[in-house]
Amino acid sequence: MSDHEYGGNDDLSLPKATVQKIVTEILPSSTGLSFSKEARDLLIECCVEFITLVSSEANEISEKEAKKTIACDHITKALETLGFEEYVPAVLEAAAQHKETQKVIKNIRTNKFEDSGMSLEELERLQAEQFAQAAARHN
Repeated sequence: MSDHEYGGNDDLSLPKATVQKIVTEILPSSTGLSFSKEARDLLIECCVEFITLVSSEANEISEKEAKKTIACDHITKALETLGFEEYVPAVLEAAAQHKETQKVIKNIRTNKFEDSGMSLEELERLQAEQFAQAAARHN
């Protein structure tokens, strides 16, 4: 994959810290191995290529179904179509974990509102006051 294929867009990359974290989690710490910059850059390039391939296939599948949003089902079908069916269980597990996390976050937000003991109007007034105070400190 060369830069000219994507117009040299640096946005089509992955954060180096994220890739380093993934590599660290995958490599056993007992090996004492580390990745060179060139190896890490190649890994990033391969990851971006894989993501592009799967998302393009999932997009085609969603378009065939006249859907405007790519869903988890489209991703799993794309993986199967591309011969990566062994990844489907991990993708489904990650999607389920994400869904549960979103439920927890929503409950936390709801509970903060309920636990505040304030009405929506009071909270809005307090927020406006805090914005004004922050603006005054900034100026």
